Amino acid sequence: MNIGSFALRNGQLLGSIATATMDLARLGLRPVESDNEKAPAFEIMILNVAKRWVQIGALWEATSNSTGELFYQGRLDDPSLPEPLQIMLFGNDEEGYRVVWNRPAARRENMDGTRETRRRQRDDSFGEGNATEDGHVMEPADDVIPF
Repeated sequence: MNIGSFALRNGQLLGSIATATMDLARLGLRPVESDNEKAPAFEIMILNVAKRWVQIGALWEATSNSTGELFYQGRLDDPSLPEPLQIMLFGNDEEGYRVVWNRPAARRENMDGTRETRRRQRDDSFGEGNATEDGHVMEPADDVIPF
C-alpha cells in the first residue's frame, strides 16, 4: 500500500508518510557517508515539534531477486509509535520515490531448516497489501474500480 512519497527539493530528498493513525508531514532522507558495506544508504529524519531534525529510521539499498530493480528498505521507529513501521521506497532521485509498506509475517524455523508462518492467516477483508515478497508493487487488477 502506498503511504507516502519523497521528492528532490532544493537538493534534498523531502517527503511525508501518512496512515490512518499517523501523519509524518516533514521527513527528509540524509545520505550516509560510510565505507562500511553494512551501513544504511539513508537516515530517515523528521522535523519534530521543536523544529529540530531527529533520526527516526534508516534505509538500506536492496535489489529485487526477480528483476534486478534497485529499491530501499528499512523501518521507522520512535517511542511514540506502537511498533516499528517497515517501509520500502521505489523510484529514483529525478522522478521521486513512492513509499510502500507490507506487514511482515511472523516466521519460525522448523527442525529441518524450512520456515513456517507462526500466526494463522485471518481474513480481515482488507486483502494482502500491494507489495510482493520480493519488494515489488503489484499491478492493480483490471476489474478494480479506483476511487
